[in-house]
Amino acid sequence: MRFYWLQTASLYALPIKVPVKGALTANTRPRPRAQPLAFVQLLVGAMLAAASTGSRAQDLEPRLYANTPIGLNFLIAGYTYSQGGLATDPALPLKDANLQINAAIFAYARSLEVMGQSAKLDVVLPVANISGSATYAGEPKERDITGMGDPRFRFSINFFGAPALSLKEFASYEQDVIVGASVQVSVPMGQYDSNKLVNVGTNRWSVKPEIGMSKELGKLTLELNGSATYYTDNDNFLGGQTRQQDPIYAVQGHVIYSFSHGIWAALDATYYMGGQTTVDSVTGNDRQRNSRGGATVALPVNRYNSLKLYASTGVSTRTGSDFDTFGIAWQTRWGGGL
Repeated sequence: MRFYWLQTASLYALPIKVPVKGALTANTRPRPRAQPLAFVQLLVGAMLAAASTGSRAQDLEPRLYANTPIGLNFLIAGYTYSQGGLATDPALPLKDANLQINAAIFAYARSLEVMGQSAKLDVVLPVANISGSATYAGEPKERDITGMGDPRFRFSINFFGAPALSLKEFASYEQDVIVGASVQVSVPMGQYDSNKLVNVGTNRWSVKPEIGMSKELGKLTLELNGSATYYTDNDNFLGGQTRQQDPIYAVQGHVIYSFSHGIWAALDATYYMGGQTTVDSVTGNDRQRNSRGGATVALPVNRYNSLKLYASTGVSTRTGSDFDTFGIAWQTRWGGGL
């Protein structure tokens, strides 16, 4: 079933003054700050955000390409509830779906330096309970299953506007335009029963390359990302059939407003298309042209911890998943001179 990963933002609530020596790079402009660690509004953003056990075409991930001081570690735990026309695979042809997901989410991330640029590596592991009913091929189906979802690994790097900086250097960093890219891989290690239509895992690999841009305008930040998700075949679909799926292409945008004390909020939207499936050479009428909208709020707790609340819903759905999601995530961080 489809559910959203945590959107992790690193937020600092305490003002800390850090002396900076010398110039940084052409992409940084030193400026005095009462809160030099107000990179709280830029940090990891949503490195692990809105993820599911299947593709990431429906993700809503503000601040994915925000700059982050190198050497920081992040540990995230959260809970997500989703209800509606859910599907583990984004083009699974379910009808009259009334399904619920209760998911526990665990993740780790680390900020890195790669060729002088800021980069991130994150690992996400879901454990979920899926229950409810739906109609498939004219037959009613029921399911109640608990298991591990497919783990996800992602590497992201900023090519422009976000150089690799230490925590002290970051005190004088000011964002302008950031351009970055990422690749994430979903590994088929989750619970899967080939005799059941609804599972926590997907029994196939997926690879999602993405490119994104972020522009800061005072307290506002505008973001636009584009991606394509490619799938290997599921060769054990419903009793040994082979299920193929075309790539899903997605674009998402975010309008983010930064408040004082490291608090920020975002309005999120995504549109995705494609994903038509073929089962044993029979092509389905399930090409997607769907859109979703949502909101995210990030709240600092103290220097090392932050809380995030998020929600999303379907705006328009031709086929595939149409559902509502609500989630909460707690993040703690350490290292990098913090």
